[in-house]
Amino acid sequence: MIAIDGKNLTIDQVVRAAQNNVKVVLAPEAIPAIDRAHAWVCEISQGEKAVYGINTGFGIFSDRPINHTKIAALNRNLILSHAVGTGPDFLPEITRAAILIRANTLAAGHSGIRTVLIENLLQMLNKNVTPCIPSQGSLGSSGDLAPLSHLALVLTTDEDDREEDSGFAIYQGQRMSGKAAMAASQIERLPLKAKEGLALNNGATFSAAIAVLVCDLAETLILTAEVAAAASLEALLGASAAFDPRLHQSRNQIGQIEVARRIRSLTTESTLLNAAGRVQDAYSLRCAPQVQGPARDTLEFVKQIVTREINAATDNPLIFGAGEAISGGNFHGEVVGMMMDYLKIALAELGAISERRTFQLTDVKMNAGLPSMLVDHPEAAGLNSGMMMPQYTAASLTLENQHLSTPDSINSLPTSGGKEDHNANSLTAARHALMIAENAAHILAVELYSAVRALDIRMRDEPAYKMGIGVAEAYQRIRDQVPYQPGDAWWYPEIEVVKEMVKAGDLALGNF
Repeated sequence: MIAIDGKNLTIDQVVRAAQNNVKVVLAPEAIPAIDRAHAWVCEISQGEKAVYGINTGFGIFSDRPINHTKIAALNRNLILSHAVGTGPDFLPEITRAAILIRANTLAAGHSGIRTVLIENLLQMLNKNVTPCIPSQGSLGSSGDLAPLSHLALVLTTDEDDREEDSGFAIYQGQRMSGKAAMAASQIERLPLKAKEGLALNNGATFSAAIAVLVCDLAETLILTAEVAAAASLEALLGASAAFDPRLHQSRNQIGQIEVARRIRSLTTESTLLNAAGRVQDAYSLRCAPQVQGPARDTLEFVKQIVTREINAATDNPLIFGAGEAISGGNFHGEVVGMMMDYLKIALAELGAISERRTFQLTDVKMNAGLPSMLVDHPEAAGLNSGMMMPQYTAASLTLENQHLSTPDSINSLPTSGGKEDHNANSLTAARHALMIAENAAHILAVELYSAVRALDIRMRDEPAYKMGIGVAEAYQRIRDQVPYQPGDAWWYPEIEVVKEMVKAGDLALGNF
């Protein structure tokens, strides 16, 4: 069970709640601060002083005062008018991650929301009520307004309680109205009070949710890429000198040093290395630490920033005391967008160097005596295409990643009559980062599938060769799921099996 207090949520906890349905509760020690902030908001809403979002309009209408008798309508109108996303729905795990992050943000005690609304959010998680949230339409400033408003449609209501205004949700495998899903799960939908609309929809929460999941997958991909590099190095009879620890210590780059160490560990006891007698290899083998190391370093940096973000108060204004509602811009998603842009580049390069190793494995001029396209034997070439098309697919995904890795956070258009004149584009950056990570998983699967096939052919023709202990373990895990086929076959389902192994971390071999 996970207890949230607005300060100590981890990436791992978000992933476990999103993907494994781990239960979440509100830490009792967080409740007094939440209740205090709500009481202060109630006082402000009854006063004469204009305070943004509590007794004024929103965005360009922030100079319009709202009578305290219309506060409930103000908040309901905010949610109804802002729930205008488009595109396919987010994956359930993304929406679940966003619900948890939003609840944790509110638990910090600066939002002025009632405790019961936070508890209802957590009930949605624990009872598996998953709102259907369109994945497009957010600029990341003022946060992910449209997606969070779609979430609030399901969570909250008004005096009319119209089913057609309740959004949609998945409950027990069925898509239904938000009202029906909440009723079936026995979670009460409550009308909004002062500032609660903004508390629910202000902040780059869906951007952060995707960022968490991308960070988690990226960690698995980085470890797996080191295994793939080691397997290809052995299959190609690569030179071990490029991984000498003295070489990497002399550059003093932490990620590079660790990648080289891992490849040395994975190839321990190998007799395949150096068997070709080459002085040095192509860059995709020789420079794997120098290319994949920065991906490690980038991920470590990004994880620090994302961890801070999922423990941040991100709506506006924030409440710090009686009459102290401070208006600012914590909702702005630039930090998430920029982090995702950094990680996009790192993951795109991870896939790019992997694809180059697959190319080497299949090119008869570069693969140290293996058959062209890794057909079973040279005489089979022509009748069989071997790994020709899997490498095509990897190349296509690599090119797509090169396009997707162009920064999104540098793009901005003004909105709200120019009041919001610099937007973050953080949700687009996060969505693209997830696409790149998924593509990289397939690219790595193709490399591993090809490298294992190359090792089969190599070991069959030269039985005296011995794989490194880590490479042998990865080889066996793949072969336990996908046996060797000498002639052409429908490679697609087998590569998909390997890709699922990659994503699940079955080939990361973190113990090496």
